[in-house]
Amino acid sequence: MFAFPDPGLLRLRVSVRAVIGVAAAVACAELSGLSLPASITGGLAALLALFTVGDPTVRRQAVTTALLPVTGLPVLALATALHGLPPLRDAAFLAVVFCGVYARRWGPRGQALGIFAFMMFFATQFLHAVPAQLPALFAAVLMGLAASSAVRFGAWCIERRTPPPAAPAPPGGRGLARLTTRQAVQCTLACGLALAVGQSISDERWYWAVGTAWWIFVNTASRGETLVRGFRRVVGTVVGIVAGLLIAVPLHGAPAPTAVLVAVCVFGIFYTAAPSYSWMMFFVTVMAGLLYGLLGVLHPGLLTLRLQQTAVGALACVIAVAAVLPITTHAATNAWVQRTLLCVRHCTAEAARRLAGDTTADPAARVAELELLLARARASLAPLTHPLNPFRARKARARQVIELLDDCAHRVRALAELAADRDASHDTRLTAACRRVEAAVEHLVADASESLAEPPSAEPHHHPATDRALAHLHHLETSLTRLAAPLGSHPREPLAS
Repeated sequence: MFAFPDPGLLRLRVSVRAVIGVAAAVACAELSGLSLPASITGGLAALLALFTVGDPTVRRQAVTTALLPVTGLPVLALATALHGLPPLRDAAFLAVVFCGVYARRWGPRGQALGIFAFMMFFATQFLHAVPAQLPALFAAVLMGLAASSAVRFGAWCIERRTPPPAAPAPPGGRGLARLTTRQAVQCTLACGLALAVGQSISDERWYWAVGTAWWIFVNTASRGETLVRGFRRVVGTVVGIVAGLLIAVPLHGAPAPTAVLVAVCVFGIFYTAAPSYSWMMFFVTVMAGLLYGLLGVLHPGLLTLRLQQTAVGALACVIAVAAVLPITTHAATNAWVQRTLLCVRHCTAEAARRLAGDTTADPAARVAELELLLARARASLAPLTHPLNPFRARKARARQVIELLDDCAHRVRALAELAADRDASHDTRLTAACRRVEAAVEHLVADASESLAEPPSAEPHHHPATDRALAHLHHLETSLTRLAAPLGSHPREPLAS
């Protein structure tokens, strides 16, 4: 967790900003004389706005943030109105689940709006909100979003200097062939199972099982990813419950130390979200225990019930992804690896154009895209390299693929830096090497055996960057050739089923 790279201390700055934004939201609600449940709702709204809104530009982030209440407040009103009508409430909750997952087809904005709508329904169950509390909850949500927006877009707009890269679009398709549609069906089924079993365990705290099932499906694309994420959620919850017994229970809801520890948890959630889902869930679980302490309902049995509901939600996900429209790890991994390799090809082509004197070519933009695709491919391969994976041969092959992809990315980054040198002269050897790299990628992703013809050699221009660029291209070609073994030489033996 602590060794995970943090270029420019971006994670640290985002985490500190989140603490300030959530604290400002809660302070506004408290100073306005709102109730404790309303203040918690306002803080949650601020946390979600800062955590889920991930559009690539500040303008689009502002638009998405402005749309959050348009989506969330009607759901909040619906959830409170159906509080005393369990059958209708459950049906509405599952409808929100389906729509929230389906909305991910519209990219980061759809995902943010879907998560916010789900969490507004979830919050009413957590707080047992009733219609009489609706005005205060509305005011708290609006205050929370306003306070977090003032911090994010006014006082500390980190994204103006370091805009977040656009997330890779999920694979397309129509109907049930579209990933988001299949996941919407799977997640709704998983949440339905979690709801039914969770209510049989507890009529009051069943929503934890539904929340577990929902969040396990966020940012996953295959059966293997879902299983690993469920395992990590249970691990984080177990450790968080132990910490809650040692920290939250003895506090008995004391306001000052609880507020400090909640701020620590908010920081931990943001700081560990990228490197470790288990640690993030640890902080979420501890924070939930602290909030229950503030509400005066915390006791050891409640934390035990939290663990039971988490296990129910994780098991419901396992059943759903295995039985309904399964997306195999092999299919997902193959798609992301191919997209990564194609991006390597585009990066190399852009670098070749730049080295040939085309000033409009921009390999740096392609490198940024490659970083995202590489991260997604690595996440897709994570189930195969997990310690619990019993298939040693597949685990070894998956690790080899990750290592070689990392090496390709390293070489492409170095090549892009050399191509940015204005004084680098054109050398036909570079063009030939770039075309051999493109041929190697074509061989991997299209199973083509023919290579592209090389242009006639010419007298080289001995520029200092030329030999370094050739070395990077040679290593890149070598890595791509080695990738043919784990990816292409075993067509009947996928990395995973």
